[in-house]
Amino acid sequence: MSGEVLLSGVLVTLALVFYTVGVWSERLQRYLRPWHLGAFWVGLVLDGAGTYAMDRLVPGWQWNVHAFTGLSAFLLMLVHAAWASWVVWCGSAEAKGTFHRYSLFVWLFWLIPYFGGMYAGMASRSGG
Repeated sequence: MSGEVLLSGVLVTLALVFYTVGVWSERLQRYLRPWHLGAFWVGLVLDGAGTYAMDRLVPGWQWNVHAFTGLSAFLLMLVHAAWASWVVWCGSAEAKGTFHRYSLFVWLFWLIPYFGGMYAGMASRSGG
């Protein structure tokens, strides 16, 4: 495995860790806190960095299901983090207490390109 492949995989997996910790701790606490917001933004940045690193490994853009779900998930994460920022700094206590409903949807959607990319990578290595 090349260093670039390893780096991109580590970055995207760290994005999964940060995003998962942020989403699930927010859901379990049932209240959006500033540190959850930090986890969302760190996860988004790591996802973007990992995606950029992977994109540099593959010559030319290929528009397929993985690219569509990946871009959609990234945009959902961006909207999620921006909306969470607004809720943390300007939102009501009620908004902070109900925000977790949207977070879980975004996290579940993000898992589609994460595991889809993992499967595609393994299938290409095995010749399948």
